[in-house]
Amino acid sequence: MNQENVFSITDFAKFARTTRDTLLYYDNIGLLAPISRGKNNYRYYSSGQLAIVNLIRTYQALGMSLTEIDQLGKKRTPELINHLLDDQILRIDEKINEWVHSRKLLLALKNIIHSALDADENSITVQFMPAEAIVLGELNDYSQGRNDYDALLSFYQSCSVKYPDMDLNYPAWGMFTEERIKQRDWVWPDRYYFANPEGLDRKPAALYAIGYTRGGYGQTTELYERMLAYIDANGLEICGPTYEEYPLNEICVLEEENYLMRAVISVRKKTL
Repeated sequence: MNQENVFSITDFAKFARTTRDTLLYYDNIGLLAPISRGKNNYRYYSSGQLAIVNLIRTYQALGMSLTEIDQLGKKRTPELINHLLDDQILRIDEKINEWVHSRKLLLALKNIIHSALDADENSITVQFMPAEAIVLGELNDYSQGRNDYDALLSFYQSCSVKYPDMDLNYPAWGMFTEERIKQRDWVWPDRYYFANPEGLDRKPAALYAIGYTRGGYGQTTELYERMLAYIDANGLEICGPTYEEYPLNEICVLEEENYLMRAVISVRKKTL
């Protein structure tokens, strides 16, 4: 045995980023035996076996038991392992895509919550807001006794068909037309939309009046009345859609009465 081409069990465990006890267990169950033993019965491993330890760890991470890994090892061929590796690479790629989408969702939720943490809930402000990507639904159908819940369910169903790969876990909020707000009719939205930063639709860049109120879904009358009075008193007029958002809702708030709703109304200076 050429001692220069092998590792002691202690050194091998270090290079393989595992423990001596793990290697002893692998040996005892026949999963990974040392390549040789010295006269002192010490176990010795080859550098090539480092890849085997890593492969065992990879298989375990993918849900295979040591028994399954052992059975695979006893019938392995280059063709079989190559096919198995292709399958596992595909599974890893799928997991990576899932994690990428999950990270985007978490970042979006974090940004939404952060946008409301320092909000002045008692004031109405007017500011220019850049365009924002959203996924906008079709006009809601409230005929034949349908209500807002029916419309929301239809919105989810249509999006799942139209965008089969889209994550439906983004916040779903409401949009009202200019006419509806002017008519003081803000009970059920004209459309729903997802606050999805990868959406192909746009909440347009525009000047918006922005106000906040606390309360559950639909408890918005006081805020809208206050905002309409503010808009009129400050020489403004409504000129486009209104977006009703709930940046602080059941995701981060326990009591429904403490949800924070934000109304974003398209406005412009009144023309003479």
